[in-house]
This record gives sequence, structure tokens and C-alpha cells, in this order.
Amino acid sequence: MTIGAGDPRILRVARKNYDLYAQTVTAECADAPWIVFSNSLATDMTVWDAQVAALAGRFRILRYDQAGHGRSGLPQTPINFDDLGDDLLAVMDAASVESATFVGLSMGVPTGLAAHRRAANRFEALVLCDGQAKTAPGGAANWAERIEGAKASGMQTFASETANRWLTDGAAGPTRARLIEMIAATPLDGFEACARALMDYDFAGELTRIACPTLLVAGAEDGAMPESMAAKLKPVISGATLQIIAQAGHVPCFEQPQAFTAVLCAFLDKNRAKIARVMT
Repeated sequence: MTIGAGDPRILRVARKNYDLYAQTVTAECADAPWIVFSNSLATDMTVWDAQVAALAGRFRILRYDQAGHGRSGLPQTPINFDDLGDDLLAVMDAASVESATFVGLSMGVPTGLAAHRRAANRFEALVLCDGQAKTAPGGAANWAERIEGAKASGMQTFASETANRWLTDGAAGPTRARLIEMIAATPLDGFEACARALMDYDFAGELTRIACPTLLVAGAEDGAMPESMAAKLKPVISGATLQIIAQAGHVPCFEQPQAFTAVLCAFLDKNRAKIARVMT
């Protein structure tokens, strides 16, 4: 099948007891580099709409809904980040992506690190956004509380509370409304399955193995996240750079899409030669 530049191609990727929904976008050049986007907990692939629009034509693009989110299926058994990392590699396989720049948001960070641990050669560059390499102290209890809160109040109320926590006070009304809609549409079972994975993960040991260009991004108003990434990720990943997005909370790609995309494009342009060497 011939697909014109910018036209989406839909993929359904079978896993153990669920399937994953993915979408690819072709580029003007048939051998353009690939970029893969992985969403956060309680969002879906549309959290990357602005970046996909900006990069279409220059890059071949793959994005997907993580398990239990968006149009992907619900896991029928407990999952962990080894499973989610394998999901990422399976989606790449299904789209015939041998290697790519990976961009992960929040939960997407340990997803990417898990996949990197399995197959580091599949990653030309990493962009890790507002996420951590291991569960923070007290994190398990915090996630248990959020799971119970979502069950008690329902996803609509939980969505409003979460959007208020993730966005800054200055976030535009339509931006806030769309994020609430996205979170509320997340199945409770899908949220719980991935939130339980977040209760106990540790990929800190993988950081020293990262040899590809790496960009760390954090919203300036995402609580302690900027300081945590500066202290726990940047010094350990060889050559990593950290960019802080002003007037953004936990989802800077969504709240400040222009500023985030400018930082992403600058990183991709700066490292294009390195990425090309990795590809060859």
C-alpha cells in the first residue's frame, strides 16, 4: 500500500491478552529518521498532536496508546514496566522501525528505559520528559491513594483534580478542558493497571548504559521534578542535557507546545549527524 507524506497509517499490535493501537505518519523522504512517542499515565497519543504536526514531513513518526489507554486494549492480568517496554518494542517491530529517537512523557520514561534495557541498539536518541528512573520514596503509597481516589470519585472527578495538579494556573481554558477530557476517557482499569506498575519500578541502573544523545525535559512548575531530574538523571547519563519549560507543569508538550517543540527540534537538529551515524 502506498501512503502519501503526512497520511496516517493505523496499526493494531497483538500482545499477550490485549492489543495496542498505533499510528504512523510517513515523511517526504522515504529513509527519513524515525521518532517514536509514548504517552503518560491517563493520557493518550493525542497528547503529542502539536509535535506530530510540527515534525510531519521531516521525520517518519510512530505514536501509540500505552496499554489500557486511549484505543489500546485493557490488560487482563497485572503488568509491569518490563511488559510496557516490550509493548514499545513490539509496536516498533510492527511498524518496521529498526531504530528511532524515543520521546517519552512521565510513565513513558520508565517505559523507554525498560525497552532500552532490552535492546539499546534500537534507540538513536532519547528524550525523557517529566519522569523518573525509579519509584520515588513513598511513591507506592501515593499511587495506592490515587487509585482509591479514582475508584471512589470516578474518573471524571479524578480528571479534574489531576488536570489542576498537572497544569499551571495560567493554562488556557481549552487546554485544561481537553486534558480533563483525555484523562476522564481513560478506563479506570487501564489507569489502575499502569498506576500499579508505577508503584514499584527501578531502572536507575540502566542510566549509566545510555550511550546515545539524551535530552531531559521538565516543566518548570512540575513540583520537585526539575530538581529531581537535574540531580538523579542528568549527572548519571553521559552527555545528557536538561531543558526546563517555563510556565508548564507535568505535561509541557501539551501545555506549552510551541516552547516544547522548539526545544525538541533544536535537539534533533543538533544531533542529526550523530543520529545518522547510529542509523548506518
